[in-house]
Amino acid sequence: MNSSQDVWIVDDDRAIRWVLERALSKEQVTTRSFETADDALKILDVEKPSVVITDVRMPGESGLSLLASLRENFPKVPVIVMTAYGDLDHAVAAFQGGAFEYMPKPFDVDDVISIVRRAIRKAREDSVSQALNDADSKVSGIIGSSPEIQEVFRTIGRLSNSHMTVMITGESGTGKELVAGALHKHSPRADQAFIALNTAAIPSELLESELFGHEKGSFTGATSRRIGRFEQADKGTLFLDEIGDMPADLQTRLLRVLSDGQFYRVGGHQPIKVDVRVIAATHQELDVLVADGRFREDLFHRLNVISLELPALRERVDDIGELSNYFFQLIAKELNQEAKVFTEESLCLLRAYYWPGNVRQLENVCRRVMVMGSTREVELDELPKEIKLAEQKESEPVGQQWESNLRSWVETELDTKDAGPIISTAESKFETVLITAALAHTNGRRQAAAKLLGWGRNTLTRKIKQYQILDQRPQDS
Repeated sequence: MNSSQDVWIVDDDRAIRWVLERALSKEQVTTRSFETADDALKILDVEKPSVVITDVRMPGESGLSLLASLRENFPKVPVIVMTAYGDLDHAVAAFQGGAFEYMPKPFDVDDVISIVRRAIRKAREDSVSQALNDADSKVSGIIGSSPEIQEVFRTIGRLSNSHMTVMITGESGTGKELVAGALHKHSPRADQAFIALNTAAIPSELLESELFGHEKGSFTGATSRRIGRFEQADKGTLFLDEIGDMPADLQTRLLRVLSDGQFYRVGGHQPIKVDVRVIAATHQELDVLVADGRFREDLFHRLNVISLELPALRERVDDIGELSNYFFQLIAKELNQEAKVFTEESLCLLRAYYWPGNVRQLENVCRRVMVMGSTREVELDELPKEIKLAEQKESEPVGQQWESNLRSWVETELDTKDAGPIISTAESKFETVLITAALAHTNGRRQAAAKLLGWGRNTLTRKIKQYQILDQRPQDS
């Protein structure tokens, strides 16, 4: 059965259908119209609407019969019943039959739009709630209808019968571990272990033991044998997050495991044979690290068999409503509270926000307003201040904008669960902006740009190479 996002309009009055179609199309709501309930019932076997608006009295089956059929087969589909002013009995019958709402005829178009919006929101909430009940929350957390996230779904589907190594790229907070979990769950290894390790979160001196294990007595404090993550993931999947931060010596060991399928525990003398599918992830540009000599090129090509790039949240803002409903339902279960919803005005502001922390930041926002919000519908004044102030920053003097933007970025980075030392990331971004701006100002003349920046020309040349900044001619002189 196909699920339709259309609002179905069922009425034998052509003028009524036309008015509703026109009003809803202006709100970017797609519609499908039927002259009789019989016409709508005929295709319920192959399609399911998002919301139904139906008249009561029509030739053939009545609107109440259509309501009864929908209640029996699709109880989550909101049904709005239209009744004449004198149809009190029908209105009562509609509510007793499970109608979402009823509209008196003649109706006010603004009232129709308001009711339909509530019905669509209710349908989405029920859909998300059902997803939470039907699927593992880590996998069902990858949700959205935007073309960008749908392409991610298609890639996961294409790889469902594969054991291939996958490299997942994307900004922090875009859901790389969720995608890795989905790749595992929808693979031939689904009934085996899925082991996740954030390589940036483990001190470099402990990472080798974490990956490969160690023998008793192999170093001070090794009082017993330890089984590493590769052995734990045998026959299953090992997810290595932030692979770009892996030390050079461990990159060599990892390459050997990927090539030979075997390794030695720290202090061990017997090779350990494993069958592990490796999925790696990073928010860094590995090809830049390779060019800079900080990541092995052969390991890069070994890991980058299939590349899957996750979109930033600002590139899929149409998913914010669906994602927030999902998070509200999830958090409501944890807190044993009623789930909240964002008002349309709040959603508009959320869609205009830059979201430096991506989906993880949106989840944190939902968690905050679930705890602190005073009403079920989250209004503009209940949004976090960094979002409410985002529009105001555009009117700030240019000299103040970068400082407030930098502070927002720092606060977001510090708020992420896997935040590490951020000064190096900030420094590289800061210097890249300075260099590109200075070169643009001097029309590519490095000597002049270096003088403006207070550096020597050799320093500027080294940093241009380090940050892979595109050459801007002329170089001077």
